Amino acid sequence: MHRASRLLLPLVLSIGTVAAEGPADPVHPARLKTVAATAAAPDIPFHDYDFQWEQQLLELANQSRQQAGLQPLTLDSGLSAAARLHARAMLEAGQLSHRFDGEPALANRLAVATRLQLDQAGENVAFDHDAAQGHDHLMHSPPHRANLLNPAYNVVGLGVVHNRGAGGEDRLYIVQDFGHAFPSYIPAEVKERVAVGLNQMRRQASEPDLKRHDLPNADDAACSMAQADKLGTAPIHELAQHYSVLTFTTLLPDQLPAGINNAIAGRGLRNFSVGACYARTETYASGIYWVVVTLE
Repeated sequence: MHRASRLLLPLVLSIGTVAAEGPADPVHPARLKTVAATAAAPDIPFHDYDFQWEQQLLELANQSRQQAGLQPLTLDSGLSAAARLHARAMLEAGQLSHRFDGEPALANRLAVATRLQLDQAGENVAFDHDAAQGHDHLMHSPPHRANLLNPAYNVVGLGVVHNRGAGGEDRLYIVQDFGHAFPSYIPAEVKERVAVGLNQMRRQASEPDLKRHDLPNADDAACSMAQADKLGTAPIHELAQHYSVLTFTTLLPDQLPAGINNAIAGRGLRNFSVGACYARTETYASGIYWVVVTLE
């Protein structure tokens, strides 16, 4: 917490970038239970939210990013729902914090609130007189400025609630929840992108393209991994009795894991199949694509 003069600077807190876990290791799969995918949190009917100040904070943030040569942030309603809930929690507690007792960690509460696929997240919180002063003070604080001008972030949620004192003084609790969101694909698009990448690997190895013949149970096998939150499942082992099998998780289906190059470049291969399934699990709270490739 950064404390300074009551009249010149707000009380502010900052949390740095929180990197989501990367793709699960095929050799050492995660051993955590699956949690169901959660719908985006609805707007909460609190009357103390100030949408005008939230909009001004967005405009000021994007002005600063433009001046720094960065892409603007896109406002996400789910992230804003999470930010507003946390701003209300600070109001009720009468203090600034990134996490109160009984409150999930930042990555988890953002994952519950939005359907965006996030691999990075960060948060600024502040207590100030208005949005303009709040933005100015945050920009003059190095850790908060780093969040506002993080080139990786492309989405934001904003929450502002009023703290009306007994003497009539009005102050604002401000929450800015930042994230880096990936594009979303339906399973068919994931499989197509994986297939294209696979044959690109073949060409780089000076090998002919493989023919794609998707197995009817390939998607079910991929979903079995998502349900178990691990790469090794009974349906996968069953496929391995008949084919060479590759399994992995990814947020970028255009980019295949480097470790599969040798398997893909095998000279005796002729055909392949791709199965894909999207799910949010305890390991991947923001969601990830589970992929199985069979080779023959």
